[in-house]
Amino acid sequence: MKILQVSDTLSIKRTVDSGTEEQLLAVKAIIEQVKKEGDAAVKRYTEQFDGAVLDSLLISMEEIDEAYADLDDEMVAIIQEAATNIRTFHEKQLRPSWMTTEENGTILGQKVTPLDSVGLYVPGGTAAYPSSVLMNVVPAKVAGVKRIVMVSPPGKNGKIPAAVLVTANIAGVKEIYKVGGAQAIAALAYGTETILPVDKITGPGNIYVALAKREVYGDVDIDMIAGPSEISILADETARANEVAADLLSQAEHDERACSVLVTTSETLAYEVAAEVEKQLAELPRKEIAAKAIENFGAIYIARDMDEAVVTVNQLAPEHLEIMTANAMELLGKIKHAGAIFIGRFSSEPVGDYFAGTNHVLPTNGTARFSSPLNVEDFQKKSSVIMYSESAFQENGQKIASFARLEGLEAHARAIEARWK
Repeated sequence: MKILQVSDTLSIKRTVDSGTEEQLLAVKAIIEQVKKEGDAAVKRYTEQFDGAVLDSLLISMEEIDEAYADLDDEMVAIIQEAATNIRTFHEKQLRPSWMTTEENGTILGQKVTPLDSVGLYVPGGTAAYPSSVLMNVVPAKVAGVKRIVMVSPPGKNGKIPAAVLVTANIAGVKEIYKVGGAQAIAALAYGTETILPVDKITGPGNIYVALAKREVYGDVDIDMIAGPSEISILADETARANEVAADLLSQAEHDERACSVLVTTSETLAYEVAAEVEKQLAELPRKEIAAKAIENFGAIYIARDMDEAVVTVNQLAPEHLEIMTANAMELLGKIKHAGAIFIGRFSSEPVGDYFAGTNHVLPTNGTARFSSPLNVEDFQKKSSVIMYSESAFQENGQKIASFARLEGLEAHARAIEARWK
């Protein structure tokens, strides 16, 4: 790994992958065909891109039962426990509707309403991501969303991985469809004969999925356009080099563009971690991917003191931040920008990915400066409530009319004046 001084330019910022013109045109074409042809287009693209010929898009209960039979009982129990942890955490995010009554009788408030329907995209291909199912479905369920639809690309055998199906069933998903790519996003946004449209689409995917989500945004809501994973570790001389290196690699193995950064006040730790990363890389099953990520987007920064180190971390605004220092909790108040903050030696990043209960859908590429993790409020909307009293209207009506005329909106002013003339 590159070892640099903090005074060196922070050089890990990645450009957002906006796709090529060819990819964008392909996505637009797919969306238009799904709009026109519905299921026929979805099935055609599924055969073309996934190699699966499907009679039905909908996952049957028989397929759910087969998935349970294929998955080890102990693993099912682990998924159930993780789901409980995630639900318990997100239930604490619930906020009720509220009303206040002024002395003059005016009532103002906010009505919180769950979205009617949400679509969840779960990536397919060579990997299965049951944790993504939990992180998207559970907060939607807690928010009160009644209809949750899951889509995921099938393998050539026309099946979705057993772990994904079991997890969806545990989380309470009733509609699961064997469809992926831009065609899945189009089906969720605009509907087909089989798949009714939804109000919001969440979940990660490849560049075609990301471009499709961007295209349909406005007709439906989306969660975010997520970039490659990233981790920053803030450490001093008390951290253990082998553990720091292992945590850096936990994100590097995700993607060749994943970003792993150590910021430390200890020069000794910096060189020990660099050596450990090389040592552990050699033994990783996904070492080719991790090695490219470390080479291109990995770095170790040596800070003069902890204040400079904290400033550096805040500049990075990482998706995941681990604090591995003496008295780590004392630094929490100084951290302004991070998607998720892991404090202490035993709070390794995968703890949050799978089991602790916090959400692992997090802002990337510096957007933690202004964005938050996926949460219950992402699946709710808020309506303002105004019940103006007669006495308040008489007292303030002329002020309101004057404000309207200031903006040149005479009809606004007259709407007010009509009530006292």
